[in-house]
Amino acid sequence: REQEAPPRRLPPPGKLDFGYVPAGVYETLAHYEPGPIGILFHLVRAFLCVVQPNAFPQGKRPPPGGDPENIVLTLQVIYYEIGFAVCAAVGLVFAVLVPLIGLFFCLCRCCDNCGGEMHQRQRKNADCRRGLLGTLLFANSLVITIGVLCAYAANQNLSSQVKNIRRLVNSNMRDLHTFANDTPMQIDYLISQYATAKNKVIYDLDNIGPLLGGRIHDQLDKEVHPALDKVLNMAGAMRQTKEALDNVNVGLDVLQEGTGRLNFNLSLVRTGINRTLDDPGCHDEESDATSAQLCRNIRRSLSQLQIAANFSRVQSPAPIGLQLMSHVFFLSQGYDSLNNTPLMAVEQTRSALMCPSGVRGLVDGIGSNISSFSKVFPVQTSVSNFNIFISHAHAKIEDHYPDIDKMDFYRWIGCIALCCMVVLVLAFNYLGLLCGTLGYDKHASPTTRGCISNTGGTMLMAGVGFTVIFSWVLMGVVTAIFLAGGNVEKLFCEPFHTKDVFKVVDTPYLVDPNLKNFIPGLFYNDSQLELTAESLYSTCKENKGIYTAMRLDKVFNISLFLNTTLVSNQLDGVRIDLRGTILLEAEGEQNLLDFSEAGLSEINYADYLEEVNKGVTVMDLLLFATELEAQTDLMPRGALQSALKGHVGTLRQIHSQQIVSMEQGMVRPHHYQPRACFEVDAYLAEEYYPPGHGKHETRKYTATIVGYFHQYMEWVKTSLALEVAPCKPLSNLLDTAEIIACSFLVDSMNAFWMGLGCSTLFLLPGIILAVKLAKFYRRMDTEDVYDE
Repeated sequence: REQEAPPRRLPPPGKLDFGYVPAGVYETLAHYEPGPIGILFHLVRAFLCVVQPNAFPQGKRPPPGGDPENIVLTLQVIYYEIGFAVCAAVGLVFAVLVPLIGLFFCLCRCCDNCGGEMHQRQRKNADCRRGLLGTLLFANSLVITIGVLCAYAANQNLSSQVKNIRRLVNSNMRDLHTFANDTPMQIDYLISQYATAKNKVIYDLDNIGPLLGGRIHDQLDKEVHPALDKVLNMAGAMRQTKEALDNVNVGLDVLQEGTGRLNFNLSLVRTGINRTLDDPGCHDEESDATSAQLCRNIRRSLSQLQIAANFSRVQSPAPIGLQLMSHVFFLSQGYDSLNNTPLMAVEQTRSALMCPSGVRGLVDGIGSNISSFSKVFPVQTSVSNFNIFISHAHAKIEDHYPDIDKMDFYRWIGCIALCCMVVLVLAFNYLGLLCGTLGYDKHASPTTRGCISNTGGTMLMAGVGFTVIFSWVLMGVVTAIFLAGGNVEKLFCEPFHTKDVFKVVDTPYLVDPNLKNFIPGLFYNDSQLELTAESLYSTCKENKGIYTAMRLDKVFNISLFLNTTLVSNQLDGVRIDLRGTILLEAEGEQNLLDFSEAGLSEINYADYLEEVNKGVTVMDLLLFATELEAQTDLMPRGALQSALKGHVGTLRQIHSQQIVSMEQGMVRPHHYQPRACFEVDAYLAEEYYPPGHGKHETRKYTATIVGYFHQYMEWVKTSLALEVAPCKPLSNLLDTAEIIACSFLVDSMNAFWMGLGCSTLFLLPGIILAVKLAKFYRRMDTEDVYDE
C-alpha cells in the first residue's frame, strides 16, 4: 500500500503557498559494489600504486603557436609512465628470452648435457633433496593455482557484468526520457502558479477598503477617537457652563433688584419695632420687669434685621450669545469621517489600481509575459528532438548488443584458453608429483624404478615442455593487458574518483587555444563564463536543476519575464490624502472659537460666591420672627404685645414674598468650568488627523502587493535551480560509463592479468624444480656401482 503523504503545513500569513513542483523518479543507481572479488581489485590497485606512485599530471596551457607535445611535456609523460615501461620491458624480456632459453635448454639436453644424461649419481642426502624439491614444487604449483583461479574469477566476473550493461543502459535511457518528459510539465506548473500570486494580488486590490482603509482606520482610531471624545466632553462642558452663567445673570438681576426693596422693607420693620418698643409698657416704672427686659433684648436684636450680602459690588457677567449645536450633530461629521476611511481608500485608489492601465492591467501583462515563455524558449520542440535523439541512440546501442555479446564470448574463450594453458602445466605438475610420490620406491635403484614413478617424472618434464611453449604467449598477453588496463586505471579511473581528470579537462585554453572554458565557449560563445566540467558534473550529481548546472541564468534571465518595476512604480503613485477629511464642522469650530472668546476668564466668580454664601439677611428672617414671637408671648396681654405680633406677621410676609424668591436667585453653579476656554484653545492648536498614518500604511500595503510578485519570483528561481529538470541523469551517464569502463571492464581485466601474470612468473621456478625433481622419479639408463 502506498504511504500517505505527510500533511502540508499552512504557510504563515502573507506568505503564498505554491505547492510542490511535480517531479519524476530516476531509477538508475549509479553505484557498484563488486562483492568479495573487490579484495582482488584492491590488490591490483595497490600494485599499480607501487608501479606508478607519481601524482596525476596537471593540465597546462600550451604555448601560443607551439606544439603541446614539447620536450617538457614528453619528459613528464616519460616520468609518469616509467613504472609501466619497466614492467613492460620485463615482460618483453621474459616473452623473448624464455622460448630462446627453452630452445637452447632442449638442445643442450639432447646432447646429454644440462641434466639430459639418463644417469643419476647416488648421494647420501638424496631423499632429503627429493622431499624438498617436491614440497617446493607443490607450493609453487599452489601459488600458480591461486593465480589462475583469480584470473578465472575475474574472467567470469567480466562476463557476468557485461550482462548488466543492458540493464544500466536501459535505466539511464528511461531516466533521460523522464528528464525530458517531466521538464515541460514542470515548466507549465511554474507558469500556472503565477495565478496564485495574481489571485492574491487581485483579492487585495478588490479588498483595499478593509485592508488598507481598515489599517488606516485602526491606526487613526487610537488618536482621533480619544480626541473626538475630548471634544465631545468639551461640548458638554460648554453647554453646562453657558447654562450656569445664564442662570447667574438672571439670578444676579433678581438679587440686585430685590435687595433694594428688601432693605427698604426691613428698615420700615426696624423703625416700626423701635416705635413699638418706645411704648411706656417697656420702660415705665410701673411696668413689669420682665417686659422691660424683653424689650431691651428685642431692641438689641434689631441689628440682625438687615441685609447680609452686598450684590451691588458683584459685576454681572456679560451674556454668552452663542447658539450651541447639539452634541450629536456637533461631532457627527468627525465620527463619520473616521468610519468612512475604508470607503475613502477605495475612492482615492480606484484610478491607480482598477483601471486597465493601472495595477490590474499590469498584473495581466506580467501574466502574458510569463505565458509567452514557451514561445521564446521552444520547450516542446526541444523535448521532442531530445526524445528522438535518445530513442535513436538507444536503438543504435541495442543494435550493438549482439556484437558485444559475441565479442565477450570470444574474449571469454580466449581467456579460458590462456587459463587452460596454465592448467595444463599444473595438471602435469600435480600428476607428476602424485605418480612420482606414490610410485617411488626408496629401495629401488635408479635403473629399476617402477613404471608409475617413471611416469611421474615424464609428466613433470612434459609440464616443463608446455611451460616453455606457452609461457611467452602468456607473458605477451599479460604485458599487453597490463599496459592497457593499468594506464586506463591510472589515467582515467583513479583521477575520475579524485576529480583530477576534471581539473585537466577544465585547464584554460587546453582543449581549444582560443577558449578559456570550452563548455560555455561551445554552447554560449562566451568562454569567460565560469562553467567547468567539474562544476557541471558536481551540480548534476547533487540532482540540482539544469538551469543551475548549465548557468542558464547568464543567457536566459527569468527576471525579464517577471519584471515588476512598472507595478512598483504604479503602486508608488498610490496616495491616501487625509487632509481633506473633516473631523469638525465649520459651525462647530466657530462655536469653539466664539466660546473661547466669550470672556469667561474675566468673570470674578469668587466675589459672587462670597456674597452668595453670606445669605440674604444677617439672621434668618423666619428664625428672627419666631424668636420675636416667643418673646412677645412672654409679655402681658395688651397693646404692646399686639403691636409686636403685628411686626412678626410682617416679617413672615416679607420672608415669603421676597426672601424666598431672592434665595432661589442665589445660583451656585456646580458645572461652571472656567478652564474650558483654555482647553478649546489647546484643541484648536492641535492636529488630530496626522497624514503620516495614511502614508505609512499605504507603503506597507503596496510593499505587500509587490511582495507577492517577489515571492513568486524567488520561488520560480529556487524551483528552477533545484527542482525543475534535475540533471541527475546526466551525471548518471558519466557514472555509468565509469562503472562499465572501470568497474566492469578495467577492474576485471586488471584482476585477470594480475592472476595470470602471477601464475606465469611462477612457472619459471617451476621449470627448475620440475627438471630437478624428475631426476628422482624417472628410470635411469645407468647408475653408480660400488664394489664391496
